[in-house]
Amino acid sequence: MYKAFLFFILWYNQRLFVTSLSQNSPSLKEIKICTVMDQAGYTPVSALGEFRLIDRMTEKFSSYHEQVVRGIGDDAAVVKTADGMVDVISTDLLVEKVHFDLSYVPLKLLGYKSVIVNLSDVVAMNAHPYGITVSVGVSNRFPVEALDELYAGIHQACQQYKVNLLGGDTTSSKVGLVISITAIGRSKEEKIVYRSGAQKNDLICVSGDLGGAYAGYLVLERERRVLLDKPELQPD
Repeated sequence: MYKAFLFFILWYNQRLFVTSLSQNSPSLKEIKICTVMDQAGYTPVSALGEFRLIDRMTEKFSSYHEQVVRGIGDDAAVVKTADGMVDVISTDLLVEKVHFDLSYVPLKLLGYKSVIVNLSDVVAMNAHPYGITVSVGVSNRFPVEALDELYAGIHQACQQYKVNLLGGDTTSSKVGLVISITAIGRSKEEKIVYRSGAQKNDLICVSGDLGGAYAGYLVLERERRVLLDKPELQPD
């Protein structure tokens, strides 16, 4: 058992050296850090894509509890409860400049959307969502009133879909606004719909206008670029 740890972190030749000093400490260890400067021998994340990356990161994990009906690999996890029902659990992470741009996305709308994208995964598995947790990383450029707007959108979504806010976490961020929401729903186990259940000749039903959101995004991005090039322009 180590009695004390003292770590000296030294950057040298694009590597991180960690020296651990203790009664039974091992010798100096070299831990290579993969950076954008490392070229040979490393695979860029873009070469795998989201789902293949998830498969790679989780391939060594096992299920240790029989109540876990479905873990990674579907829209949400499925866990048995004591009453013979199942809980359906889904998490999504939204990062500023990756999933949204605050130059044209109102904070209230962003809060509403953050909830909806999680509830949709629960509903897609034929479960009824009943609660969410909300975790937010926020930089010091956001005043309290901005967070009021964000949570007004979250509150609106909770009211509309009768979902409880169960808790969450708040922390500081050096990269802008980060939102992580976990949605929890419930259903009978035999009613759950999995991706693997799709069969040839099944009927696919969608709501809304296909491509409408993307078309709107292209318009907003076009207007943003115009405004950056000519900031003196203003709407009529």
